[in-house]
Amino acid sequence: MKNFLILIAGYPGTGKSYLCKMILKEYPDFVTFSPDEVKEQLWDKYGFKNLDEKNKLINLSWEYYYSFIEKLMISDKNIISDYPFSDKQKNYLLNLSKKYNYKIITIRMTADLEILFKRQKTRDLDPSRHLGHILNKYDPKQKTIDRTHAEGLLSHDEFINRCLNRGYNKFQLGDLLTIDVSDFTTADYKTLLSNLNHIIKN
Repeated sequence: MKNFLILIAGYPGTGKSYLCKMILKEYPDFVTFSPDEVKEQLWDKYGFKNLDEKNKLINLSWEYYYSFIEKLMISDKNIISDYPFSDKQKNYLLNLSKKYNYKIITIRMTADLEILFKRQKTRDLDPSRHLGHILNKYDPKQKTIDRTHAEGLLSHDEFINRCLNRGYNKFQLGDLLTIDVSDFTTADYKTLLSNLNHIIKN
């Protein structure tokens, strides 16, 4: 039986982690692993004094991420991973999937960018959001700051340009499913999960 790698992709602020939990309820044997998990662990272990150090840790996190994905594939685990994937990750994930005979399913989540900017800002200001995402200097002992003045917060134009120029809305590996989540209350999760089930069962 072929194993699956489900990539929950798309713009930031589309609720990828929420969808991941929904899929896990349907397929509890899947293992979830996100690049952000690795980033946050490294930030908490080492901290960073400037953007250069932060970017070095981010690059290291991708090495760890691909290594762990490969270990999961060697162990024949079905995998779900959520992130605003782009062409930067495409070849790595494609080559691993070919090597271990995994079928890839991409779920691309989209929404109105103005709505997403508001969601992203709300999320960045939430105390549960890891500070490393919004700071250019981070001490692991640092617990609270005035998030509204964090130097790493994206402006409206920066957010829109990032969404438009990084290819989040074009990323695809394997079969593609899409969902518009501009309004979470009307987003058609039922049809999405039904289509996902059809691919997995067939």
